[in-house]
Amino acid sequence: MIKLGITGGIGAGKSVVISFLKAIGIPVYIADDESKKLTSTSPRIKAQLIEQFGEDLFAGGILNKALLASLIFENKNNLRMVDSIIHPEVMSDFEAWSAKHADEKLVAMEAAILFESGFDKTMDFIVTVTAPQEERIERILKRNKTTREEILSRMSNQLPDEEKCRRSDFVIYNDNDRAIIPQIEEMLKQIFPVY
Repeated sequence: MIKLGITGGIGAGKSVVISFLKAIGIPVYIADDESKKLTSTSPRIKAQLIEQFGEDLFAGGILNKALLASLIFENKNNLRMVDSIIHPEVMSDFEAWSAKHADEKLVAMEAAILFESGFDKTMDFIVTVTAPQEERIERILKRNKTTREEILSRMSNQLPDEEKCRRSDFVIYNDNDRAIIPQIEEMLKQIFPVY
């Protein structure tokens, strides 16, 4: 089985690539979605977060997402601590998920922080989806209730696209100049020459 890591900054267009892969039958693990589920349900994550930040984080047995967000927002030490608790659980979950798809030739993991989390080390190939920063900002403003400043703050916490592209096997450009589907198909042909 080949494992493909899909990354890219916020608003780059990873969802377009994921939709295409799913449409042609390639299973895709969405790390951000699974991370949120695990943070709320994993006894190990719950115990470690309570140990670090106190019982209030799970008052009534339910994760207080607003409190967690306030603890890690603008506090890089707390963010690193939370990541060190959650990322190993996500990786274990991905490995278990991959085992359930053992008969597949290719599975993919989408993670905006693929490199930052260390997930890249378990992938056979990595693709970065990239787009010009202004296009990314406009996409996010249209779909989310947020401000330009909040978007720029989030972008500053992610590895720059240039670095992601440099460390990737493939780059897909989502820039209104190049069609995405042919780029994905070309990538798949290089991964599987018989595609």
